[in-house]
Amino acid sequence: MLHMIVRKLPSGQTIAITQTDHSRLAGFFAAHWGNDAFAPLQPYESVTRAAVFHDFGWLRYETQPEVDPASGEPRTFTTMPFRPEQLDAYQWCVDWLDSVDPYSALLVGMHRVGLWKSRYETITSPAWRSAPNLPQPIQDFIAREELRQTQQRESLDDSQVWTNYRLLQVWDLLGLYFTTREPYENAIEPVPTAYDGDLHSGVRMSLHPLDGCRVAFDPYPFDVRPLVLHIPYRAFDRSSFESTADFRKAYFQALPELLTYQVE
Repeated sequence: MLHMIVRKLPSGQTIAITQTDHSRLAGFFAAHWGNDAFAPLQPYESVTRAAVFHDFGWLRYETQPEVDPASGEPRTFTTMPFRPEQLDAYQWCVDWLDSVDPYSALLVGMHRVGLWKSRYETITSPAWRSAPNLPQPIQDFIAREELRQTQQRESLDDSQVWTNYRLLQVWDLLGLYFTTREPYENAIEPVPTAYDGDLHSGVRMSLHPLDGCRVAFDPYPFDVRPLVLHIPYRAFDRSSFESTADFRKAYFQALPELLTYQVE
């Protein structure tokens, strides 16, 4: 998973978007999900809360972002080495959210484990295959958390929970779509339209750029049209830095700006 989203703007600037801002964007999609064609969320508040905070396990890292010492470029998922202490941060996020809303925490925990298990094969497009041969600490984390999650679902509507898990994958992918690069032709499938108990039901939702700032969704899943997105970012006139300290200073001093998109 991305640790900090770094991309180039048409202007040539390098920008950084945090995982927590990506997470809030996913939550905004959840908050406006549902219309005549897509069932409203059940339960609305807990599911939306899970989407908003699903990647807050990266909050600790965002207080001290790093550069790759070989390139001087900010760390991303391709350059960030595995560190067991990140598992503690993931667990902290679930435990913290559990103190607020156990249902939300369950969905966030399922999402985290699911990323190591190919999203539990719930998304066929875009294709997602988890890395093979996971480090033993991750395997132990998965085993422990899957057991706990199974026990938690015993007192809940299991099919409802799994539908909400699938929706969270959709919002996560939409969050990545708008943060990792300029809009492009894409599709997500299957996207649930109902709480029908079928883990593979749904529709193919196409994403078609109308221009650099507007994207058409077909079918359209939100309760307002258009849906306007504002995504915070920090921009730099260079793509590499002399040191981590150099990058952190530039990052903390950068004026937050907004990417704006319109979903139609």
